[in-house]
Amino acid sequence: MQTQTETPHAEKLVQSIARYIEERAGEAVTLGELSAETGLSPFHLQRVFKKATGVTPKAWARGYRLNRFQAALKTAPSVTDAIYEAGFGAASRAYENVAADLGMKPGSWRRCGDGVEIAYAIAPTEFGYLLVATTARGICAVRLGNSAEELESGFHGDFQRATLSKDDRLSLLVDQILVLIGSDRPSPRLPLDIRATAFQQRVWQHLQTIPRGETRTYSQVAAEIGSPSATRAVARACATNPVALVVPCHRVVGADGSLTGYRWGVDRKRKLLAMERDGLNAPAQNAVVQPAEKAIDKVRR
Repeated sequence: MQTQTETPHAEKLVQSIARYIEERAGEAVTLGELSAETGLSPFHLQRVFKKATGVTPKAWARGYRLNRFQAALKTAPSVTDAIYEAGFGAASRAYENVAADLGMKPGSWRRCGDGVEIAYAIAPTEFGYLLVATTARGICAVRLGNSAEELESGFHGDFQRATLSKDDRLSLLVDQILVLIGSDRPSPRLPLDIRATAFQQRVWQHLQTIPRGETRTYSQVAAEIGSPSATRAVARACATNPVALVVPCHRVVGADGSLTGYRWGVDRKRKLLAMERDGLNAPAQNAVVQPAEKAIDKVRR
């Protein structure tokens, strides 16, 4: 016998709750209000919604406002205009709620990183070129590509007004990231400076627990984080991962084990998985690995 959460009605119910929240982006929608609107108890409503989406109604509202805010920052006349357009009630609340998610102040995000200092390095590896970038707070980007020029051009395009500097001292961080692939050494703890919704954080943190040489399907990840109906949301979180290898989204595969789409190329995904299985990453095995904080401190000086 199907329960309410397993029927098509439950899916429509969750969609209607999400719509209700989004249409009132500027309001503090409470569980009590949603309960009155749907006829479900607050506890049951939250359980149904979280099972389907992976987040609570409150976190959904926060993520929706953040997405609106990011879009508005690119077109609104000012940061203040973007704040109110996104549905935040006050500038102080917006700065408090989104600065950590954006990885920088809203004004800097609006100006493509204006005022943010980012150091980066590009190195050849067995699976193509690797770009690693860091702010003073931690690693903000790890990208893979076919050439240094391709990676550098794309990175500069995304952070047009940031103060970007190429720094060979980041080779220490490159070595540590290579340790994550194929080496039998313990994975280093790497400080990150990345923006994420609550659901993305849950997915990315869980992916970091998948051992080298193993894979999970998208549906397995969804079930393991307690949101078995959120398979598509897990796939989106993998696709938007800004720090390849550090958050090993290449270890997530299709339901039949097939290598589904990978931002950096399916062939590269296949090679990464093979390297992890076979332990062929000689640079990582031979690298003299130092604490990540030490590598970032060198760049700060």
